[in-house]
Amino acid sequence: MRHRILISGLLALAAALTVLLGPRDPARALDLKAKEYELRNGLKLVVIPDHRAPVVTHMVWYRVGAADEPAGKSGLTHFLEHLMFKGTDKVPAGEFTRIVKRHGGQDNAFTTADNTAYFQRIAKENLGLVMRLEADRMQNLKLTSKDVETEREVIKEERRMRTENNPRALFAERLNAALFVAHPYRRPIVGWMDDVRRLRLSDAMAFYRKYYTPANAIVVVAGDVEPGEVLKLAEKHYGSLINTAPKAERVRTREPRPLAARRVVMRDARVKAPIIQRMYVAPAYPRAKKGEAHALEVFAQAFGEGATSLLYRRLVVGERIATWAGAWYDGNNRDYGTIGIYATPAPGVSMERLEARLDALIGEVLEKGLPEKDVKRAANALVAEATYALDSQFYLARMVGDALTTGSSLADIREWEARILKVTPERAVAAARAVMRPENSVTGLLLKAEPSANAADARAKGPAAAGKPAREKAE
Repeated sequence: MRHRILISGLLALAAALTVLLGPRDPARALDLKAKEYELRNGLKLVVIPDHRAPVVTHMVWYRVGAADEPAGKSGLTHFLEHLMFKGTDKVPAGEFTRIVKRHGGQDNAFTTADNTAYFQRIAKENLGLVMRLEADRMQNLKLTSKDVETEREVIKEERRMRTENNPRALFAERLNAALFVAHPYRRPIVGWMDDVRRLRLSDAMAFYRKYYTPANAIVVVAGDVEPGEVLKLAEKHYGSLINTAPKAERVRTREPRPLAARRVVMRDARVKAPIIQRMYVAPAYPRAKKGEAHALEVFAQAFGEGATSLLYRRLVVGERIATWAGAWYDGNNRDYGTIGIYATPAPGVSMERLEARLDALIGEVLEKGLPEKDVKRAANALVAEATYALDSQFYLARMVGDALTTGSSLADIREWEARILKVTPERAVAAARAVMRPENSVTGLLLKAEPSANAADARAKGPAAAGKPAREKAE
């Protein structure tokens, strides 16, 4: 089911969560006897007993992400995530985190394209405390114009530091915008700078009232607890909350039928090593046909994940025309996933030669297939990786919340391993062949550019002269 969450920021976390289930049925191997409940106000509760340590992970998930934002308001979901720490009448700004820390806990939050989550990890006797704090800010957030102005500047600086000062981040952003023609996944989670500059208090409060309501929330508790006791606490703290809006229907523009391959060539003087990357729109786990996403997962693992993959063995070890090469499949999202490949040329190897060799190798594999031993090794590697990832209580809670807010179920999680192990070479290649078509792709080249005299002069005069304006999983 849901596999990677994010590498490097979002993507680093994705690597840890690459797969959801271990090599045995997770309910037995991990004692994942999750219980689901629904309160009278529509709030859903999932409890995952995990008695390995006397601590709990408490997460509040909202079914809203960057892909649900109104046109012209990109970055609003992430903006509101920041503003949720500004306080209520009972808990002043900054006090939420201080209270959690005083009780020996940790807290944070993150935004993705499909959901927003707030979490605490704390001793089990303090579960009621963090529930009370989250319930308070779910209903009683207080914001001022000053709060909004201050936090907007924080987010603008975050975008400068994490994206605009990083050529690879800019490259990834442009590739994504070219890959999705119509669907809102084309927008960055942190938002386009022009939109972020125009976000206002009224935008944040309207968004808050529409989406931060019990019927749109899922509370996940994993830890040294009993489900019945957690249910009583949830009813006490969340049960009296009133819905401030009807449950929002998540209507998004679907991608049109792909007609033409796209190409992005970006040059930047800060690039240290050139890279070629190709991405295809692919089915995501929640909406894929039975077994389809699992087949893509295994294909990407066998074709290009790590030093034992076919892509690495051929281009890096055998032919030595690349210093690194790989592939991935990301089926995390609610509507669409991606599958892609990347490579960095070896010294003296032109991009044209490397791209031609990549094209030839992809064509060969899609026509002739993958060796059965590679496919079996890939499936086993995926379930082994899952076992290690899910040894973390936090990842147990995240896995469940992420799945339920994007349209998957606990049953999907439990069936993941069996479906991965059933993938055959024929099924893996057939799934890839249906997706990896030129018209369904974007190819990007990130190249080093020599700085121009004008650019050098502008940098010498400072950021303003250089034209720079005065967080994906964004935190």
